[in-house]
Amino acid sequence: MSLRNSILIIAIILLVDQFVKIYIKTNFIYGEDGQINVTNWFKILLIENEGMAWGAKIPGMHGKLILTVFRILAIFGIGYWLYDASTKHSSKYLMVAIALIFAGAAGNIIDSVFYGVIFDDSYGHLSTAFSDNPYGTWFHGKVVDMLYFPIFEGTFPDWLPFYGGQPFKFFNAIFNIADMAISTGVGILIVFNKKAFAKKESLGTHS
Repeated sequence: MSLRNSILIIAIILLVDQFVKIYIKTNFIYGEDGQINVTNWFKILLIENEGMAWGAKIPGMHGKLILTVFRILAIFGIGYWLYDASTKHSSKYLMVAIALIFAGAAGNIIDSVFYGVIFDDSYGHLSTAFSDNPYGTWFHGKVVDMLYFPIFEGTFPDWLPFYGGQPFKFFNAIFNIADMAISTGVGILIVFNKKAFAKKESLGTHS
């Protein structure tokens, strides 16, 4: 797989990811009050986070800035990995996986770097782009999430230590297109590990 095709994958994912995020940000009120119930197990709503998995964040005044800078540095590493894989004519599995991870990381970095100075907040009203009163500053934007799949709800059995008797939902995370790209890329590396990292001479006509 050529580097050009990998870049095309990245461009398509970034366009879709940003289109969806901007639409959700400017057409949904923050939280469950503004959600759309597509089905009982699929909901669309606007949630924002600091950019780490499960809404986690680095504590302290400069925690968000540290996270954003780290992610920018990391994406340069992923970009080099993609370029290096292309020069070595690595397998399509590896090239696609890296492209997906790169696109997902880049999509969320765009939110972190730019959204704080582009949008105002979405609490109780619709957000506007290029607002005179943006909610944040450069490198302090929040990542927009919108996809929610509460497929199953239940209660942990009473005999279970710590969590016994407590309610739970599966799947409780709210995520976006960029997160899906990253997860899919990582999944390819795990499930198709041998094919992704196969030596060039063993790939034959399948490389």
